[in-house]
Amino acid sequence: MLAMYTRNLPLPERSFLLLGPRGTGKTTWLRGCLPRARWYNLLLDRELLRLMREPGTFRREIEALPHGSWVVVDEVQKLPSILNEIHDALAAAPRRWRFALTGSSARRLRRDNVNLLAGRVVTRRMLPLTAAEIGGAPTADDLLRFGGLPLVRNERAHAARIDLLEAYVETYLTQEIRAEALVRSLESFTRFLEVAALANAQVTNVASLARDSAVARPTVQGYFEVLVDTLIGAWLPAWRARAKVKEVSHPKFYLFDTGVVRALSRRLREPLEGAERGMLLETLVFHELRAQIAYSGCGGELSYYRTPSGTEIDFVWRRGRLSVGIEVKAGTRWRPEYARALAQLHGAGIVTDCWGVYLGDAPLQDGPVRVLPLPMFLRELSAGRVLSSAKRR
Repeated sequence: MLAMYTRNLPLPERSFLLLGPRGTGKTTWLRGCLPRARWYNLLLDRELLRLMREPGTFRREIEALPHGSWVVVDEVQKLPSILNEIHDALAAAPRRWRFALTGSSARRLRRDNVNLLAGRVVTRRMLPLTAAEIGGAPTADDLLRFGGLPLVRNERAHAARIDLLEAYVETYLTQEIRAEALVRSLESFTRFLEVAALANAQVTNVASLARDSAVARPTVQGYFEVLVDTLIGAWLPAWRARAKVKEVSHPKFYLFDTGVVRALSRRLREPLEGAERGMLLETLVFHELRAQIAYSGCGGELSYYRTPSGTEIDFVWRRGRLSVGIEVKAGTRWRPEYARALAQLHGAGIVTDCWGVYLGDAPLQDGPVRVLPLPMFLRELSAGRVLSSAKRR
C-alpha cells in the first residue's frame, strides 16, 4: 500500500498555479485536499483530445457547477489555450469558481504569448519530500542516495528504488524532452545531462561543460534553460555583498533531487564516496531551504558567497535586513576553520545569523556559528527557526 505523506504546503484560498517536476506529488496532494473538485487530467489523451476538438466544452461544463466549486486542471501546459477560458471565467465571475492548475513545465507556459492569468492566480511550488514530510527519521545516507520522490520513498528495498529512479530519468527524457520537442538532438542532451550531474552543486563553467559533453557553448546554455523551465534544476546565484573584496559572479547549478543526481550520473549502484557525499549534502540542504521558502511563505532569496581566494559560504538567505549564512560540511567532525568565513561576515555585520551543518552527532557552538547535526538542523529549519530572526534557545 502506498504511503500518504502529509505535505507542508497549505492549500491557497484562491485560484492558484502549482508548479513542480513530474513525480513530486502534485496530483496526490490535490486529490487529498480537493476530493470533490471537478477534475481535468490533461495527461490523459482522451481528455486532452476531447477538449481540443470542442473548445467550448470546458466552459459549458464548469458553468454547470455549483457556486464556489474547485476546478482542477492537471498539467495545464499540455493545453495552454485553456488558460484563455479560465481567464475569461475569472474576469466574468471572480468568486464563482476557484481553479487549481498544475504544471511540470514552465516552458510552454511562457512561449507563444500564453495567457498567464496575471493577477488572478497565485503561484505555488511542489518539491520532492522534505525530511520532515518523510518522517521516521531517515538517515543521512538514505536521503543522499535516494532523494525524496514519493514513489521512490514508498519502496523500502534498495533495488526497487534504483529501478524507479532509473525509470524516472528515462521517462523524463522521453516524455518531457522528446514529446515536447525541447531539444533538437536527444543524444547530445543525454550526454550533457550526465556531465551536468557530475558538475552538480559546483560553480558552473559553461565552456568546460560544453567541451566535456561535446556540444557548442550556446547549446549548453540552452540545455540549462530546458532544465530550469522543466523544473528539474535551479540556479544559485553568487551574492554581491558590500564587502571589501570582489566576489565571484558565476552561479551554481543544482538538480532538484539527490536520487535523480545519482541516476543521471550513473552512480545509483555505487557506494557513496567522499566528494560525492559533500555535493549531495549541499544539494539536499538546498532542496530543504527551497522547500521551507516555498511552503512557509517566509520569502527571501538564496545565494552563495565566494571570494577569488576561495573563501566560500554555501548558502546565504536574505530578506530585508535579515541575512542568514549556512555552511555545510559532509564530515563527522567539525573543524574550527569551517566557521571562519561565517564569523568574518558576522563580525562585519553582513550576516545576522550563522549556522553550520555537518554529519556528526553533537550540537556545537563555534563562536557566532551554531553547528548542528543534519537531522537537528532540518528540524530547526522546518520549525521556522533558521530562516527568521527568532531568538535561538
